[in-house]
Amino acid sequence: RVQVAESGGGSVQAGGSLRLTCACSRYTYNSRCEGWFRQVPGKEREGVALIDEYGTATYADSVQGRFTLSQDKSENTLYLQMNSLKPEDTAMYYCAAASLDSCDFRLLHPVADWGDGTEVTVTS
Repeated sequence: RVQVAESGGGSVQAGGSLRLTCACSRYTYNSRCEGWFRQVPGKEREGVALIDEYGTATYADSVQGRFTLSQDKSENTLYLQMNSLKPEDTAMYYCAAASLDSCDFRLLHPVADWGDGTEVTVTS
């Protein structure tokens, strides 16, 4: 399995920004599907944003227009730029990656390689 490591979390005030980074130890996936999920205690992990091998990004409605995915394939790194953060964005954020012919949250979640997460706290 590929080792996935997240970084970049922290505490910010509402309206602020953070950039999360996801680094993979080695990447042998074909049909790449990778992205970010988040989870708060007592709730299921939910999809935030993902990107397929063609660079097509998909965002959850709750973050559309505020979060942006980008990737550096040469460095096997995925970034999540989070702007206009809200208190409801507070969660543990996890990076996920897998080989999938069809890249979506529902298919990625059960088969992904996961990192340990990075915590994001947004204060009002």
